[in-house]
Amino acid sequence: MSNVEAVPEEVVCGGGSARAELVTPREVPLGGPRAMTVRRTLPRRVRSLIGAWCFIDHYGPDRVSGTGGMAVPGHPHTGLQTVSWLFEGEIEHRDTTGAHAIIRPGELNLMTAGSGIAHSEYSTPDTETLHGVQLWLALPVAHRETAPGFAHHAPSPIRQDDATLRVFLGSLAGSTSPVQTFSPLLGAEVVLPAGGRLSVPATPSFEYGVLVDTGSADVCGTAAGSGELVYLPPGASGIEIRATGTGETRVLLLGGEPLDEQIVMWWNFIGSSHEEIVAFREQWQQERAAGGSEQGRFGTFPDAWDSTLPAPELPNARLTPRE
Repeated sequence: MSNVEAVPEEVVCGGGSARAELVTPREVPLGGPRAMTVRRTLPRRVRSLIGAWCFIDHYGPDRVSGTGGMAVPGHPHTGLQTVSWLFEGEIEHRDTTGAHAIIRPGELNLMTAGSGIAHSEYSTPDTETLHGVQLWLALPVAHRETAPGFAHHAPSPIRQDDATLRVFLGSLAGSTSPVQTFSPLLGAEVVLPAGGRLSVPATPSFEYGVLVDTGSADVCGTAAGSGELVYLPPGASGIEIRATGTGETRVLLLGGEPLDEQIVMWWNFIGSSHEEIVAFREQWQQERAAGGSEQGRFGTFPDAWDSTLPAPELPNARLTPRE
């Protein structure tokens, strides 16, 4: 997914100490007069990173007939991995590695941008309701120029306490994802019945975020409703999630070791400096103007593309770093 804000902020993110906190989302329209609205909990002024997780957009349930669904033409990425996870509906993905895939509920689609990639995302014609998350992972500087790629994994559901788990990245409760990441991470869907509980060991070196999708939950003593995220700093020995609503509660459990690197993130790019981001933007504009017909940083555009997104204008000045 692209960050479609007309004036995206330039965020300088680094490691640092923090205490547990509740992060509330802000709403961002995903383009167009009937735009589908996404709820963004990362990056925010109160928190820029959870491990390598640097971007969380939560959307739906969205009636596609009313909003037009997801329609994001070809757009670029650098220095990150995108994680697509759906609860309902389908999205068609195409990218400049030649990958063409249908993203379905309960199946991980992970795209590695690395040195540069471009992709498009459209809800399929048969999709009536679209509901899911789009997540980004910042690549450590040692791997930021890795080759672009695409991976798919359909994790089998497992039972733990009262919960049904699907572990799509990392390891939890004896389930391990085979998908490659470039820093220690966890990503899992957790579904609990009304009043249900899940208690799992935590990795003390990890920080965690628990995003509530449906229902409401108590996460280690902090209450959160739909769209809200509970941040847990490193040092925890365990995580307990309790469903507090009258119906089913579904959350995403995300975690990872603090990145402990400074990154600059603007629009769809992650780099090490303002100057690097400026160069990425210029390269995208040049390759877009050429129609992506030559092998450049972002690859050869798929024949199916009839449009691509222009890069927004850069800010007039650097923004101050955020803790």
